[in-house]
Amino acid sequence: YHGISSPAIHHSRSTSFSDRGMTLEGELNKTNQFYLKNEIAVIHKKPTPIQIVSVDYPKRSAARIKDAYFSKASTTDYNGVYRGKYIDFDAKETRLKTAFPLKNVHKHQVVHMQQCLKQGGICFLIIKFVSDQAIFLLKATDLIYFWNLQANGGRKSIPRETVEKLGFQIKYGINPLIPYLKAVDQLIDTK
Repeated sequence: YHGISSPAIHHSRSTSFSDRGMTLEGELNKTNQFYLKNEIAVIHKKPTPIQIVSVDYPKRSAARIKDAYFSKASTTDYNGVYRGKYIDFDAKETRLKTAFPLKNVHKHQVVHMQQCLKQGGICFLIIKFVSDQAIFLLKATDLIYFWNLQANGGRKSIPRETVEKLGFQIKYGINPLIPYLKAVDQLIDTK
């Protein structure tokens, strides 16, 4: 996009070893900084809503939160704008090698994605299989399909081979680290 080269989604692995061990969230935050700096997209991690209960003021210049709780269930982790389209997604890691457990996704997140889809938003899940560092983008419509199957007595996970078949594999790059917007381009272009 915009003349910036990055590795193709399905080509040989180009890995930056300096970032190994970083969480998926950290990798995506670094990627989103690259996209913002290079005027490709504006996508941010949403802050977690917390309610502060008690604060300690040991010095006039410093306050320390002593007690707080999550004030409400948050929606998805990331949102923003790309190619004039609203983007909304969540990022999940799993240590399982052969499946993505649906318990990693919460009902309020699925409902939020359904609401965004109804408004024409582009919604998806980025899944990282930690065992081999494989990353996939799974469309929200596919996630919702398996979520609904689970609710009606179906599997409580999505087999990895299904994620590989339905999703878009994202190979590590350097700049950006996780070039997930290439997969988003494919989602936009197939609509």
